[in-house]
Amino acid sequence: MAIADNVEVPAAPHRRVGGRLGRKILRGAPMASFPTLVRNIPVYEIVPDEAVDLIHEASLDLLEEVGCEFRDDEAIAMWKEAGADVSGTRVRFDRDLLMSLVSKVPSEFTLNARNPDRSVRVGGKNSIFVPMYGAPYVRDLDNNRRYGTLDHLQNFHKLAYMAPALHSSSSIICEPMDIPVPRRHLHIIHSALKHSDKPFMGIVTSKDRAEDTMAMAGIVFGEDYVRDNPVLAAITNCNSPLVWDATMLDAMKVYARHNQPLILAPFALCGASTSASAVGAVAQVNAEALAGVAFTQLLRPGSPQIYGQFMVTVDMKTGAPMGGTPEAAQMMYLMGALARKYRLPWRTSGFHVGSKLNDAQAGYESNMLMHAAILAGANYIWHSAGWLEAGLTCGYSKFATDCEQLVGWYKYAGGVSFDDFKDAMAAIREVGPQGHFLGTRHTLEHFESAFFMPSLMDFNSFEQWNAEGAKDHDTRGREKARNMLKDYEEPKLDEGIAEGLRDFIAKREHSLPDTVS
Repeated sequence: MAIADNVEVPAAPHRRVGGRLGRKILRGAPMASFPTLVRNIPVYEIVPDEAVDLIHEASLDLLEEVGCEFRDDEAIAMWKEAGADVSGTRVRFDRDLLMSLVSKVPSEFTLNARNPDRSVRVGGKNSIFVPMYGAPYVRDLDNNRRYGTLDHLQNFHKLAYMAPALHSSSSIICEPMDIPVPRRHLHIIHSALKHSDKPFMGIVTSKDRAEDTMAMAGIVFGEDYVRDNPVLAAITNCNSPLVWDATMLDAMKVYARHNQPLILAPFALCGASTSASAVGAVAQVNAEALAGVAFTQLLRPGSPQIYGQFMVTVDMKTGAPMGGTPEAAQMMYLMGALARKYRLPWRTSGFHVGSKLNDAQAGYESNMLMHAAILAGANYIWHSAGWLEAGLTCGYSKFATDCEQLVGWYKYAGGVSFDDFKDAMAAIREVGPQGHFLGTRHTLEHFESAFFMPSLMDFNSFEQWNAEGAKDHDTRGREKARNMLKDYEEPKLDEGIAEGLRDFIAKREHSLPDTVS
C-alpha cells in the first residue's frame, strides 16, 4: 500500500522489516498489518504525583460518601454479598474493598484475532489504534452526507482491514440504518468477522445482543476458546453522573463472564454531566470508571478489563460537545497518570473531532488529541479513523487520511533508532564539505525507509499540483478510499464457519421482530 511505502514495517514486536522488503510486503499484500505498537518514548506527566493522589483520594471519597447507582437487581445482590453499603440501588464502597477488586485486573493481556498474526497486546507500553464507532451518518465517496447503510459499514470494515496501522476493525463504525434495529447487530458482527481478520468489538445494547455476539464469536473461534480467551472488546458507558444502568450491566455480565475485556468508560460531557472543571470532571469520571472495573471482578475475578474515559468539553454557549480542546487533552494526561497508578490498561480517543468536514479544523483537533493520547501512554486508542461531527458522521476521506497519519504516529511513538548511526557518520566522511548525499551507498540503502513521506499530503510545486487537478486534501482522501476498496481482497473464512454464521443469522432473524416494540 502506498499509504506506508516508505515506513519501516514491523514484522513482529521488537523486530522491523524495512526498505525494499517492507515496500514489497505492502505492495504485494494489501492486508499487511503492523503488530502492536510498543511505545519507546516516555510518557508525559502533566502534574506531580501529589496531584494524582489528590484526585485519587477525592474519587474514593465520592464513592464512600455519595456512592454510585447500580440499577440492576443481580448487581445489587452481588454488591451486598461482597460487603458494600447498599441502599436501594445506591452502592457506597469501602475503599479497601474497591481497590482490592480493582487490583485483580491484569495489567496486560492479549486480544486474539481470527488470524493469529493480527493478535495484539493491550496494556503496559503497548498501544493499538481502533477506528471509530457508532456514526448514524456517513460522508460518502462523493462527499455527500447521508444515513449509513450495511454497504457503507462493510466498506469501512474493508478499509480497516487494509490499513496497516489499524489494529482492530471495531464493529459499528457506522450504523447500517437499512437493517431493522432488532436484527442489526447480527449483520454488524457478521461484517466485522467476514471482511477482516483483525480483532473486533462487541454489541452492548442488550443482553440478548451481547449473547448473540458471543455465539457468533464461538462459531468462528470455537465455543470453548471464547469462554476464556479475549477475542473482542466491548464498550460500556457509565451514565454520568454516577449511574451504571441495567443495559450496560447486562452487557458487562455477558462479556466479563466470558473473560472478554470491557472498556469501562464514563461518557462525560464536561460542564453538563460533570462540573465545569477539568480536574473535578476527572475525579468524577475516575470514580465512575473504578466502580465499573470493580464490578467486573465480582463477575469474574482476574478477567481482563480496560479502564477508560470519553471526556469532551461542552460549548457553554450552545451545549454542543467540542472536540480537540486543550482541556480534553489535559484530562487525557490525568487519566493516564491514574491508570498507571492502578496498573490498569486504559482507553482514550484519538482523532475525535467536532468538524463537519475533513478540513483544517479536523486536522487541528485531531493533532491535539492524538498527541495527548500518545504522550499520555494510552493503550487502546479508539476513534482513530473516520470520526467527524462529534461522532455523528464517519467520513471516507477522513478515514483514509487518518489511516495514513497513524503510520506517522506509529513511527513517532516507536522512538528514535540508532541502528544506522555509524553508517550515517561514515557517509558524512565520505561526502565531505560541499558535496551531496544523493548518490552515496548509505542514501541508496536507506532512502525508502528513512523518513515518513505521506502520499496524501501534497509537497509538490504549485505548478505541478495545479496541473494534477489542484486537488485539496479532502478530495485526495476520497480518491484514496475509493482505490483501496478497489484493491480489497477478502480474508476468507473457512466455508464451514461461514455457513455456520449464515445459519445462525437466519435462525435468529426468524425469531426476532422487524421493529422495536
